Amino acid sequence: MANISQNIKFLRKKKGLTQQQFADQVGIKRSLVGAYEEERAEPKYELLKQLAIFFDISIDDFINETIDEKWAPKPKGNPANLRILSISVDKEDNENIEMVPLKASAGYLNGYADPEYVSQLPKLYLPMFKQGTYRGFEIKGDSMLPLQSGTIIIGEYQENWADVKVGETYVIISKNDGVVYKRAGNKYKEGRNLKLISDNPVYDPYEISAEDVLEVWKAKAYISTHMPMPTPEPTMESLTSMMAQMQRSIANLNNKDVN
Repeated sequence: MANISQNIKFLRKKKGLTQQQFADQVGIKRSLVGAYEEERAEPKYELLKQLAIFFDISIDDFINETIDEKWAPKPKGNPANLRILSISVDKEDNENIEMVPLKASAGYLNGYADPEYVSQLPKLYLPMFKQGTYRGFEIKGDSMLPLQSGTIIIGEYQENWADVKVGETYVIISKNDGVVYKRAGNKYKEGRNLKLISDNPVYDPYEISAEDVLEVWKAKAYISTHMPMPTPEPTMESLTSMMAQMQRSIANLNNKDVN
């Protein structure tokens, strides 16, 4: 809160604007400018985005940095830059695990960074996840079989997208595709497409633009009403194949000992 108030005041004066002039250019009341600068009110997320564009700085810097004469912006395009993430906490100030059900997936694209929206999402309590920031996402479709449609993926927030590992599964939030659960087909790199792979071979891999990515959550667990099927009884064919493989392995070991 203090950062935002100070930053608005500093950047407004740096542009040589009075509160009234600034209010006119941004399209808000002058009284609101005074309230923001004196920490009597806090701008909503949509206005924060508008102000960041007006001052030509990233919204992350606008919210998290103390901007003064000594401040210098981080290089643009650095994937290690902080990204804004709205969370909610319980009565003991512990982070909640918010749940994004299917019916809320579309709204999540607009409200993912809005603290008020996030605070209204359903909450999960999972005692095994105490360190880190987690969120649950309900998935749909059969592209990630054997995980069924309706499964809830528990994802850990990835602040640095350069940490994305090839072959591991993630919930990817993007502007065009919304909420999807896929395997990463390549490392994240600014300006490069991100390849996403389904576990179901019926679905072809596809790529999304790195600029479209909004959030990345590494899959840590899942909740499903579909219980795993029992291991099938071995057939004569499978037993024969296993014996043949064992014989080949023993023969290879014997040959190595002779040599």
